[in-house]
Amino acid sequence: MANLGRLSSKDAVLFLCDMQEKFRPNIFQFNNIVSNAARLLQASRVLEIPPILTEQYPKGLGPTVPELGAADLKAHSKTSFTMMIEEVKKELEALGNPKQAILCGIEAHACIACTAFDLLERGMEVHIVADAVSARSQTDRLFALSRLKQSGAYLTTTEAVLLQLVQDAKHPNFKEIQKLMIHPSPDTGLLAFFSAM
Repeated sequence: MANLGRLSSKDAVLFLCDMQEKFRPNIFQFNNIVSNAARLLQASRVLEIPPILTEQYPKGLGPTVPELGAADLKAHSKTSFTMMIEEVKKELEALGNPKQAILCGIEAHACIACTAFDLLERGMEVHIVADAVSARSQTDRLFALSRLKQSGAYLTTTEAVLLQLVQDAKHPNFKEIQKLMIHPSPDTGLLAFFSAM
């Protein structure tokens, strides 16, 4: 049977990539991207999905933005374009090598793409949250998403991830997750991508 890409809270990890202060003025839809990622982080806490946070060269690009709500997380500092640095690999091993990655952050064609390729090579199922991923250029963002889909990653949305993780209104945490969906995700410019497919 083909792999459906059905998410499970029991075997997933949330990757939060480089949502830092210096990127704020330049990344397309930055505030909305971070807002969606923040909802995913809140859901990961409710559902006990471990989060992994990185920062790209924080000395020059600044810290993770406060509105992500990740102040309590250890930020792994990196210079590579992949999140899969040694410290992150060790963290995944300590977590029992989860099989599913939920990936959000910036930039789509750089650190998101490199991370996704590395995770796919590891044999992990990669779910890229398209409305929680962006870049400075819409062209780079849209072609990166298309390229990642060609490589076997699943494209999804914030709300789709939240609903897949609980799967039933009878889930014991559904009410808490439902609160995260009171307002629909803002338009982050993805419609152009799908009209071009």
